[in-house]
Amino acid sequence: MTRTPEAQTRFRDALSAARAPGDAYAALQALAETLIGARLFTVMTVDMGAMLARRAYTSHPVDYPASGTKPIEMNDWFEVVHGRHESFVANRLEEIDRVFPDAALIGSLGCGAVMNLPVILGGELAATINMLDATGHFTPDRAALAEAELTLPSMAALLVENRLVR
Repeated sequence: MTRTPEAQTRFRDALSAARAPGDAYAALQALAETLIGARLFTVMTVDMGAMLARRAYTSHPVDYPASGTKPIEMNDWFEVVHGRHESFVANRLEEIDRVFPDAALIGSLGCGAVMNLPVILGGELAATINMLDATGHFTPDRAALAEAELTLPSMAALLVENRLVR
């Protein structure tokens, strides 16, 4: 876990140089890994009108491919992330299993903790930045650092990606 101006500078430079779909999200992944660490990193975009989520980026394309859509489920996670626009943090696989049907796969990848950072644009949930790591990884300090240092970069990355895929 590192908090450095250099990490933000590298992110800004990579975002400015982004030319192809995925470049901005890769820059965001590098920033997240530097600041808080993440064994698994994905970005899910959200279409609330259609009640669908789509994995737009993944660090693990074999296990979590960036393709297709899945329905948005109305559960406790939805209330936290969509209803209150707050980060969802679960630090044990048992907690993850309560809201995500793929807990076994998550565990098989050596992950037992998740943080979903909401990306809010125009007052609406536009995406979530999903970071997973070992059990207990997302301490209150680490989660606060992620919110403080990754929220604006997440918004910027989403906007750049939307421009690149036009």
